[in-house]
Amino acid sequence: MYINATGYYVPKQRVGNDHFLPLNGLTSEWIEQRTGIQTRSKAAKDENVNTMSLKALEAALPKLPYDVKETDLIISATYSPYDTVATAAHLAQRVYRIENAKAFLVSSACSSFLNALEIVEGYFAMGKASKALILSADNNSLYANETDPQSGHLWGDAAAAFFLSKERMQEDERQVIDIYTHGLGCLGKGTDAVKLRPRDGGIQMPEGRDVFVQACTQMPQNVLYLLDKNGYTLDQLSYFIGHQANMRILKHIAKQMNLPEEKFLHNIEALGNTGSVSSALVYAQNEPNFKPGDLIAITVFGGGYSAGACLIK
Repeated sequence: MYINATGYYVPKQRVGNDHFLPLNGLTSEWIEQRTGIQTRSKAAKDENVNTMSLKALEAALPKLPYDVKETDLIISATYSPYDTVATAAHLAQRVYRIENAKAFLVSSACSSFLNALEIVEGYFAMGKASKALILSADNNSLYANETDPQSGHLWGDAAAAFFLSKERMQEDERQVIDIYTHGLGCLGKGTDAVKLRPRDGGIQMPEGRDVFVQACTQMPQNVLYLLDKNGYTLDQLSYFIGHQANMRILKHIAKQMNLPEEKFLHNIEALGNTGSVSSALVYAQNEPNFKPGDLIAITVFGGGYSAGACLIK
């Protein structure tokens, strides 16, 4: 499976840490020390998962080596959809007249992008699709309670678009070597750790300590599993892209794996926790800098719980 083109969209608005002091009593220094976040992206009132996904798609189109109408599978990957019926996948299909594509939404908290990637792999393997589009996006600010001192200050908004094909379309395309995902609902605090109930408090993270512990375990563990499975060593890894939940998690993993911090790519300090799109967004932002032969790991941990990783070369 090959990545043909990527694009991304980040709203222009930034919310600084000082915004939260009168709302939840947390100082800017406290927030940055505990999370690494300095500012977070925020969608405008007329923006949502659907509009942001379309802008990310538009950004990818100039690099796409085939007509977008050849796409035969479109997946919206999000846990904060603007519309649970007319999803971003269906809107993209309509706007670009992609008439012969399957279109649907997949949601597994912050693992949603990697679950979508694995679904694409399955459709390709079954011969039911050959060119796919993943629209990964989250509009966390729509559901965030900024007065919540546990997690109200974490969230950012963004979108990314990934075009993928079963066969290589251009010589310099990156290959998705392997993908691994799993549900972890039975692990730790599981289904009580992170919640998004639109009519009951919005997005919440009442068990942040357990999330921290499980994420620090699962994200590196899944990368090491894929490296070993595919005959690579940790030394051969060029870049590590983890879910952008907390800079302390990433630094803990770097120390745990004995990897230099320059191998860890991140954007949480400027954009906050952008949810299920965060790892895909970091990849898309850094893609122009990747060199032939680079080995890149994406690894995520999401509420529910859920987790996954993939290797890209």
